[in-house]
Amino acid sequence: MSVDPVLRSIVALRASIPEDAFTAATLGTQREGSGVVIDADGMVLTIGYLITEAEQVWLSSTRGQAVPAHVLGYDQETGFGLVQALGRLGLPCIELGSAAEAAVGDPVVMADGNGRTVEASIIAKQEFAGYWEYLLEEAIFTGPAHPWWGGAALVGMDGRLLGIGSLRLEMSRGEDVADINMVVPIDLLAPILDDLVSRGRVNKPPRPWLGAFSAETDGRVVVMSVAERGPAARAGLRRGDVISEIRDGEVESLADFYRKVWSSGPAGTEIPMRVLRDGRETWLRIKSADRNSFLRRPRLQ
Repeated sequence: MSVDPVLRSIVALRASIPEDAFTAATLGTQREGSGVVIDADGMVLTIGYLITEAEQVWLSSTRGQAVPAHVLGYDQETGFGLVQALGRLGLPCIELGSAAEAAVGDPVVMADGNGRTVEASIIAKQEFAGYWEYLLEEAIFTGPAHPWWGGAALVGMDGRLLGIGSLRLEMSRGEDVADINMVVPIDLLAPILDDLVSRGRVNKPPRPWLGAFSAETDGRVVVMSVAERGPAARAGLRRGDVISEIRDGEVESLADFYRKVWSSGPAGTEIPMRVLRDGRETWLRIKSADRNSFLRRPRLQ
């Protein structure tokens, strides 16, 4: 496959975030990555953490053209973000493919908005649980990794978009360690696209959010930190706490922890939680929240 036609649809993205924004401390105030033009009017799909709470967004083509953009929406569940170019990009839109039809072993190309490409293959399609209360039922994993993965386009050999780059991770096989990319499948976009364009978010009750950053270690869910002013911090959850039970159900994994929290009800639901702290057992009751209520709303530039 010649990647040149595909590269014309991928733009570099730069976002500026206010210093007092909720995500500034964790994600920074200057964020750079990529996005993909998905319609003729200059709508660009990217990974949402690049544009969360952004007050300025600029898009640049590989030909050096730069135009301002504004944030259309961000979906917490998938991680997708959308921006709209405010000037004429004059770039072709990429055709969307089917991640479901892509198979492990398939050759792919990961490309960013500065024209850098990595020839890779799909090495896995499986569940992914992120420490920031994030879960994909079937993420795409590719290797070798693209070093500038955020918002990069995962493209199949037919030139169609299969997903958007989200993370770089390490994969261990015996004594060998390799860098890989985690990609959000493009199939998750169609059910939410209209809502993101018209409302800025998906039109359904938000999931309960705790503001706990957790990791799975030896089968245990351990709190790494809590978001300042978030529900978990207010309820007294601490770094090092081991989350062992939600309501009357034992927590078996990080993904299981999230599913138990999300099945408890909408945002605002109180979540009873048993934790082990310094060898002692204690119960906390965390009143969950809508994560979006802590974020600055996108504004038209």
